[in-house]
Amino acid sequence: MSEQSSFYSGAMPLAARMRPISLEEVVGQSKILGPGQPLNALAAPSRSGERASNVSVILWGPPGTGKTTLAQVVARLSGRRFVELSAISAGVKDVREVMERARADRDTYGVSTILFLDEIHRFSKAQQDALLPGVENGWIVLIAATTENPSFSVISPLLSRSLLVTLEALEETDLVVLISRAVSDERGLGGKFEISDAVIQKIAELATGDARRALTILEAAAASAAARDGAGVAEIDFDAVSQALDRALVRYDKNGDQHYDVISAFIKSVRGSDADAAIHYLARMIEAGEDPRFIARRLMILAAEDIGLADPQALQLAVATAEMVSQVGMPEGRIPLAECTIYLSLAPKSNSAYNAINAALEDIRSGRIGPVPKALRSSNYAGAARSGAGVGYVYPHDDPKSVVEQNYLDRRVASRKYFIPKEIGFERDLVDRWARLRSIIRGNKK
Repeated sequence: MSEQSSFYSGAMPLAARMRPISLEEVVGQSKILGPGQPLNALAAPSRSGERASNVSVILWGPPGTGKTTLAQVVARLSGRRFVELSAISAGVKDVREVMERARADRDTYGVSTILFLDEIHRFSKAQQDALLPGVENGWIVLIAATTENPSFSVISPLLSRSLLVTLEALEETDLVVLISRAVSDERGLGGKFEISDAVIQKIAELATGDARRALTILEAAAASAAARDGAGVAEIDFDAVSQALDRALVRYDKNGDQHYDVISAFIKSVRGSDADAAIHYLARMIEAGEDPRFIARRLMILAAEDIGLADPQALQLAVATAEMVSQVGMPEGRIPLAECTIYLSLAPKSNSAYNAINAALEDIRSGRIGPVPKALRSSNYAGAARSGAGVGYVYPHDDPKSVVEQNYLDRRVASRKYFIPKEIGFERDLVDRWARLRSIIRGNKK
């Protein structure tokens, strides 16, 4: 085994070896680590005559942003005992055992315990309920981590007794600092590898805001470089990185915030006529394994709501796209999805039909209805004529223009204007047409 190999083949992964041991070493979370922030207060050791902070914290953020690191650093700096449980494997019994031990340590030895609970969103309500006595009575300081919105995954009593701290995905500049440190630090590669700024930047891009992933890529690239170059100083170049990983993993939880955020950005980009942005978000969803039928359904809704009569073919294309995606599946389905996305992005936009039905529904719900005019009522039953149903109805096809003056609405709503066409695309032709038709139907009344 070469000398370089020993620097990435130790018992601990590079990401674990490079875990910060102080708050100053934590990169990219300056907003939550500034003066007066709760994590700083938690990390401060208790002084004589002063009571240490005992507030519980929920850390919410994407993977690889430092949730576990922060919990460990806070425990180390504050002198508290650190206990870690994973929601994947721990049960109510495990939680209660930690509580009892923490209470005994506090009462007997004056030792405070930090319980770090990873992936708390995976805990059931009963499991989360088991945490409440310890948090309420101060037996433990809970630091819980989650990648999902706590408002939907953490019970209200626990939320109300904890501070929510939001971590952001790391910027590429933060990852560059982290990677550079790992290359030179004795805990990392110890300066035994050469690497250019361009390659460091590439690894930062591939990591997509995840520190753990950045260091994992670096470690794998170092292994590839060492195996290729043998003895001497190996170079971590683009080829070594490609051997380690040649594509970025898309951060996307199909049941969480990313699912809603990305589809929202996709729809708003199409509505805003930015074809490049729309294709970008489409690619993110496809790469993450989003259900293509879900994307197709959203395109059909968008075609009706945001394009409407400005380009009636848009809805036809969206329906055809949904049918094709359903028939052929993926990966071929990406092609009609891309075609439809681009077409809808570039199509003229009008929400006049959307506005029309909403305005009419609002009138109905507010009681602005009025009876159906007698001339329009059904007359296909015996005795209809005696009640006046259908009497006075003028058949439009008897008129050379197939449109006649006639009361289609009760007087209480006859003046309402629901459909207000826009002078955009095909709908431009409807502006004058609807004005002329309305003038005839209403007897030249506006």
